[in-house]
Amino acid sequence: MNEATTVARLVCTDQAAARRISAYMAETLDANDTACGSFETDDGVWHVAVHFREPPDQHMVRELVALAADDAAAAALTFENVEAKDWVAESLSGLKPVRAGRFIVHGAHDRAAVKSNDLGIEIEAALAFGTGHHGTTRGCLLALDALAKQRRYQRVLDLGTGSGVLAIAAAKVFHTRILATDIDRIAVIAARSNAQLNRAAPKVTLAHATGTKAQIISAQAPYDLVFANILMAPLMRLAVPLSRLVAPHGRLVLSGLLPAHAKAILGIYGAQGLKLVRRIPLEGWMTLVLKRG
Repeated sequence: MNEATTVARLVCTDQAAARRISAYMAETLDANDTACGSFETDDGVWHVAVHFREPPDQHMVRELVALAADDAAAAALTFENVEAKDWVAESLSGLKPVRAGRFIVHGAHDRAAVKSNDLGIEIEAALAFGTGHHGTTRGCLLALDALAKQRRYQRVLDLGTGSGVLAIAAAKVFHTRILATDIDRIAVIAARSNAQLNRAAPKVTLAHATGTKAQIISAQAPYDLVFANILMAPLMRLAVPLSRLVAPHGRLVLSGLLPAHAKAILGIYGAQGLKLVRRIPLEGWMTLVLKRG
């Protein structure tokens, strides 16, 4: 018999609000025990759903919603019990395909949305560590799409790969070997499954690694293109070693940042010889593209 789990639901005023709240909850809550999603129903109304593997502290959840939106949204939040089976899949089933340039990230239920000239990336719902619906991942995909139109990058590192979306996308567009690492062993398993699902496994090497000092990372350095879609604190802490991984004339894509963080990040990475190429603000998040030399 399946145990009941809990889902928190919220009806939002518009798409931007729904995605902002969903993104904030996804960044704040433990990805191993929750799944967050925002979606539009057939009547044009936007919703946020957060599934919890264990009963949550409802007061804490309301406080998080208040920080992401306002007190009225927090008060409107509802909680209900649902059957435990397929709780992650349910949270993603309403998500529509997300386009970022030539890339389209989708679930199995939307394979038909991928056209012949699209670079489709299918994410397995049961292994959800980021689906591309988050503004940070979409920002990185937009950066990748633009960079790929300028030149081909031979050596690519995806630090903090999560679901593996960026590594899979880079493998599809560059047709070269991609190294993808994550501090979370379960995320590495999820990313490996997604790489296999997208027939990118032969080109994507996945490894569990903390920071930048792992032998597998240093052995292949320097890299022509590095992605670090993590958060401000580790980006600040890793500024010196991460910058050293970027080859001359290489590119570094940083994300997981709020717009207010950009100045501090640019300052510390600028001191390492990296210059700003492009800012990509999206859904309340900021992606930065930097270059060396």
